[in-house]
Amino acid sequence: MKKLTDENIIPLFAEEPKKPDEVWRKSIPAQVFLNYFFAINYHIQHTDDAFGLQHLSFFREHRAKLDEKDLVAITKLLHSCWSTEYALRATAELGNDEYLRNALHWTFPQAYYSVFAGLQAFLYTLEVKTTNATIMRREAGRLVVKNAYPRAIGYYAAGPYYDFSVHRLPLAGYKPGLHIPEKGIEAQAQIGQFLRTTRKLQAITTRQQVQGNPATAIRSTKTGLVLDKWSAHHWDQITWRLGYTSIFDLLSRLRISSSNKEIDRFVEAAIDFKLFHESLLNIVSYLNAIHESYVAQAIGLEKYQEIVTTLPAHLQNSFVSARLREKVAPLFPDTERLQWGTAA
Repeated sequence: MKKLTDENIIPLFAEEPKKPDEVWRKSIPAQVFLNYFFAINYHIQHTDDAFGLQHLSFFREHRAKLDEKDLVAITKLLHSCWSTEYALRATAELGNDEYLRNALHWTFPQAYYSVFAGLQAFLYTLEVKTTNATIMRREAGRLVVKNAYPRAIGYYAAGPYYDFSVHRLPLAGYKPGLHIPEKGIEAQAQIGQFLRTTRKLQAITTRQQVQGNPATAIRSTKTGLVLDKWSAHHWDQITWRLGYTSIFDLLSRLRISSSNKEIDRFVEAAIDFKLFHESLLNIVSYLNAIHESYVAQAIGLEKYQEIVTTLPAHLQNSFVSARLREKVAPLFPDTERLQWGTAA
């Protein structure tokens, strides 16, 4: 399987601190990032019928024509998804706060790659066969807008740089605090801010790419020179490149850039690392269950069960079979089910 490729890696934080030695040791940026992912998990956990795929017409009508080669490709993607989630879970079993603090160098990418491998398998059943993460995020954003995902993660941001709008998150306009959300309004405020800041960074990154390429750069109509200052009209011209900003764009913030400087700011922070890891793992498990359900819908529950029962030893009788039993199989009440093991 080819590795996911993506040239558009945006930073974890919106901007660099002005005085690194003083500010990096302060925990506000890391706390805000923890708040964001805790809020996403909180919103999932406190949304009625958060899984609820059986109520979505997109899910009920999902079918795919797949040959044996396609099934092999999808199986490899699922194995990648599950093995990466396995590693993420193993870290939780080993880790106290200090261990989890230093494990961020690999747990952030593990969360990202596990979800995107599952998404890749789902997209494959829609005949979107790509390893380009930018294309995958854009397609996932369209699926969110089309109500392919439950409302617990059905929110998204749209619009140009100067006029972002958040949809399907009615309380997103409230100003978030610097504390862990304890109510629905606080969680939605955190997610809303996360969507807006992420879309802002996407817009800035896209502008840099467009203006950095002589063939695509927007130029002055008077001088023909590449524009340094942009108006609202110029931002409008690149909005289409952004697509919709969804939960998958938020998770992409976990894909660490080539500089470890950003992650070091987390390692030195005084935050609840166990809570951070727990929130990440819950989000990963939830999204992977959704994508697994779509694959099962596309290939048939019996075929999906065959994939699960022939997993490598380290994944036998694990969270994979538990999700099959508890999340996926109940979506097919009229289908005869095979027997599978009990989760460890």
